[in-house]
Amino acid sequence: MSAPTVFDKVALIGVGLIGSSMAHAMRRGGIAGHIAGYTHRKETLERARAVGFADSLHDSLAAAVKDADLVVLATPVGTFGELAKEMASHLKQGAIVSDVGSVKTAVVRDVAPHVPQGVHLIPAHPIAGTEQSGPEAGFAELFDNRWCILTPVAGTDAHAVETLKTFWQRLGSNVEVMDPKHHDLVLAITSHVPHLIAYNIVGTAADLETVTEGEVIKFSAGGFRDFTRIAASDPTMWRDVFLNNREAVLEMLGRFNEDLSALQRAIRWGDGDMLFNLFTRTRAIRRSIIDAGQDTADANFGRTKKTP
Repeated sequence: MSAPTVFDKVALIGVGLIGSSMAHAMRRGGIAGHIAGYTHRKETLERARAVGFADSLHDSLAAAVKDADLVVLATPVGTFGELAKEMASHLKQGAIVSDVGSVKTAVVRDVAPHVPQGVHLIPAHPIAGTEQSGPEAGFAELFDNRWCILTPVAGTDAHAVETLKTFWQRLGSNVEVMDPKHHDLVLAITSHVPHLIAYNIVGTAADLETVTEGEVIKFSAGGFRDFTRIAASDPTMWRDVFLNNREAVLEMLGRFNEDLSALQRAIRWGDGDMLFNLFTRTRAIRRSIIDAGQDTADANFGRTKKTP
């Protein structure tokens, strides 16, 4: 006997990689009675229609959220405030409003003022993704054994939080609940700063490309190739992440610069022990990520198939 649905209707505001993957995962697990998708771009709407992961697709925000039990903002974080303002009067009582953004204090800041009484705001962040984007990029397995962090503010209805937790678990995720500010600090070092470093290194390499007469691209080693994969991520999304988590990112960048200066000194003065000890410690971190099931030890990080 199959498990019952968690929500009668889920409205996905945005049908890119995350939104479409949520739809595929909901279909796989029978989690929603009706999946509605929204995008204001007609071309994206047609592409989503061709893939066929939603029961209804809309270019009207009001129509998409009407009677929805769960509304998920799956667009760049910088758009959340205006979307929340526009859909506020169309939300049904008891509905849950959530999101999939990489920054959480900004969601509380921009969305909470527009959420009507009787509607529950529970920000969420599924820590899963690829460098691909668009309605065709989604796949049901994206969230399997990945973490989703819920960041409800104090006083949020406990039953609503548990319901959303169940929803993400049914999508395949492990679920953690934490404070929005703490989330932003943790993600600054585990995700945001690494992306910033990747963008910067690839940008530097692009500047050197003309100097080396094409050899940077021609002789790209594994390390640089992985940086380019990260740096291929959606530019609008990551612009909004950095603008909306600037304090935590700048704090982590300060710490990173201090550690980088120490590493620079070790290389300059030939301190092999310092380098060896650092590389040994960081190698252990990599092994712990594999042991936690968050990546694989397979050659080329298991990326032997074309990414969906």
